[in-house]
Amino acid sequence: MTEWDRALRYKKFDDWSEQEKFALVDQVRHSPWRMDVHIQPKSGLLNDPNGFSYYNDQWHLFYQNYPMGPVHGLKAWYHLTSSDLTHWEEHGLAMIPDTPYDSHGCYSGSALPVNDKLFIMYTGNVRDKGWQRYPYQIGAWMDKNNKIEKIKSPMIAHQPNHYTDHFRDPQIIRHNDHYYALIGAQNDRLDGEIVVYKSDDLSQWRFLGTLPLTDQSLGYMIECPNLLFIDEKPVLIFCPQGLDEQILNYKNIYPNVFLVGDQVNLDRPTFTSKHPLHNLDEGFDCYATQAFNAPDGRALAVSWVGLPEIGYPTDQYGWAHCLSFVKELSIKDGRLYQNPVRETAALRTEHNQSHGTLSRQSQVIAKDCMPAYELDIDLSGTGGCRLALANNGTQSLDLTIDFENGILTLDRGHSGVLFAEEYGTTRTTTIPKRQPVHLQIFIDHSIAEIFVNHGFKVLTARFFPDDNQTQISLETDSHLDYNYDYWRLTRKRIINSEAKTK
Repeated sequence: MTEWDRALRYKKFDDWSEQEKFALVDQVRHSPWRMDVHIQPKSGLLNDPNGFSYYNDQWHLFYQNYPMGPVHGLKAWYHLTSSDLTHWEEHGLAMIPDTPYDSHGCYSGSALPVNDKLFIMYTGNVRDKGWQRYPYQIGAWMDKNNKIEKIKSPMIAHQPNHYTDHFRDPQIIRHNDHYYALIGAQNDRLDGEIVVYKSDDLSQWRFLGTLPLTDQSLGYMIECPNLLFIDEKPVLIFCPQGLDEQILNYKNIYPNVFLVGDQVNLDRPTFTSKHPLHNLDEGFDCYATQAFNAPDGRALAVSWVGLPEIGYPTDQYGWAHCLSFVKELSIKDGRLYQNPVRETAALRTEHNQSHGTLSRQSQVIAKDCMPAYELDIDLSGTGGCRLALANNGTQSLDLTIDFENGILTLDRGHSGVLFAEEYGTTRTTTIPKRQPVHLQIFIDHSIAEIFVNHGFKVLTARFFPDDNQTQISLETDSHLDYNYDYWRLTRKRIINSEAKTK
């Protein structure tokens, strides 16, 4: 394993030889657990999705990428486009850290179509010789040929008074004919906050203040704030680091949360809500979700499937992490629902259906299911049941349902190569008691995305099975009726049209 000291992590891209770069890609090519239908890095580390937008008759999506290894180093932006939110064309590194204001990394940000160009706002990370951090909020313009030109001077050169250098991840939105930027921040009392800026011309930005969410502390830092509107209701999605578990029950190192609001005023920053804070995802590995209001009327989101400061089994092969499927967000009875976008159905190929009844027994219901498939299954019963995915008789990714008490548990403790065990191997969430359960499950080699009761809950998990874990089985300690549809999922048709680094 490479010893990733600071000097190596921040070695300029051009200082790596072509032979070293080829060796990195070749190492990844021989890795197990590579996915068929999810976005994953060609090499190195993938983390936050960025710049998710619709421009020039295409969907655009970027992600932070350190291509030289599975660690957090000198970050760049990698660019993809799509016509259907499902099949993505790769364009390679779109932005690299090459100016005095992003010399140590192009960190997270967002994008917004303005006239005939795409405006990008992101955080430039700079370190001095003493390793003191200086965050800059930088602007850039992308034209219809996907050429990006950075604006020479920062949009926001300094954080406001009484804020630390943890100041990043601007979300730019157009609201009431003005431009606003929401930025994740830490104040000098070491509390996490979301701050608001305003501009009329995308050049001059005025600090408006803090967007207050609750009287309770939201931890020591807020990352990746997103404000969007669903059925005219404001919704905030963000990542509060260090959040007290008495405020919200979570088990991951850091949570990704949402808050449905009643009203928002950005000019005199206020956000009112009568709803509680919720986990956006009840699984293991969802973070840094980016969401926006698309021009077709949908509210769309995509998540980093990975967590900061956690090692993953793919690290030894020179790569780490992936992105979730794109999800459509909706609100029902004051609650946020998430479902895979309808275009995801284009991945379906071979189809099978089955139904049956079990009584105090276990049964294999499908074989040869790996590596990539979708399972839509309705379960109705008494007592409890276990759905064993990626099963070989001894190892499996397990979903258990307690119908009587309304409890659903995801267990990856016997699913293959274990990791992050200090944060537990199970995740539990509530479902309606004594009611049928619908599950829409996507498995792609080493990721599971599980949508419960048509998007009421979502559980996302990385897991790292053996090659022979190819069965799906069901068992019950009482009575169980099941009815399912199964599809194999096709390999994503990505055209490698990587542009030269700009």
